[in-house]
Amino acid sequence: MKPYVIGIDMGGTNTVFGIVDARGNVIASSSIKTAKHSNINDYIDELYVEANRIIVANDAVDKIHGIGIGAPNANYYTGMIEDGVNLPWPTPIPLADLVSQKFGIPVAITNDANAAAIGEMTYGAARGLKDFIMITLGTGVGSGIVINGQLVYGHDGYAGELGHVIVKRTNGRICGCGRTGCLETYCSATGVARTAREFLDIRKEPSLLRNMPIDEITSKDVYDAAITGDALAKEIFEYTGNILGEALADFVTFSSPEAFILFGGLTKAGDLIMKPVKNALDKNILGIYKGKVRVLLSELKESDAAVLGASALGWEVKPV
Repeated sequence: MKPYVIGIDMGGTNTVFGIVDARGNVIASSSIKTAKHSNINDYIDELYVEANRIIVANDAVDKIHGIGIGAPNANYYTGMIEDGVNLPWPTPIPLADLVSQKFGIPVAITNDANAAAIGEMTYGAARGLKDFIMITLGTGVGSGIVINGQLVYGHDGYAGELGHVIVKRTNGRICGCGRTGCLETYCSATGVARTAREFLDIRKEPSLLRNMPIDEITSKDVYDAAITGDALAKEIFEYTGNILGEALADFVTFSSPEAFILFGGLTKAGDLIMKPVKNALDKNILGIYKGKVRVLLSELKESDAAVLGASALGWEVKPV
């Protein structure tokens, strides 16, 4: 087998890519602006030029086994982006075919949360685990479900949208998906900021968060206030962690995972969010599962995680 793969993480703003070896070392990486081109073919042309530059510079010509791509709403089965959220091109886009034809290398694609799960199983905290659920806590809440060592895609390639499980059936928050009360609206970074605004509006106690424009508050602002001992900010994380822990308890009944692996910006809050998550999980889990499910943090370096997750797909492809 050829010694390297290429991992490509396609975001709405930037596309990050790198050459990765079988041990999960990122040999070299670079990036381009996703939205720079109004035509998908022009974008792929630039991606090819820039990726080829680092391939040549690192003596990797004819040494790439495959290419893995994590992208919004990317479908593993079809190789298509069927609904390009935050992407500048009309969909559907036959992304896997377009990239494979340009590079002359086989390509596999999936969405970013599934890519993170595969990356964690290949290189990170889920090595050796056959049953786990990856939860990404970023701007939204994503998930990848692994059962018996296999990522669950469902019949249409879109299984595992746990961020859109409804956790508030009454008076829930409006979600970007068009429904109300989704987990994502409470337990994402944007969800934490929404909770902060709600608490500040309803509650009267003093808080450092009152020193900034309410519409500009971010989850990092809440964290910065919390680590200084701000009671309201700490309660926001308690509220968030409790909702997430309750949801995890429900998810256990579906696939009985060995572990949940949490990844993303919110995990930087450490015990502020992890303690209430674990407490709520333990309090709400069905008795037969008690003490059997761990909650772990990702072991992937944040700077490399997106590329590593995508690259892990590259090892699965069959050479042309």
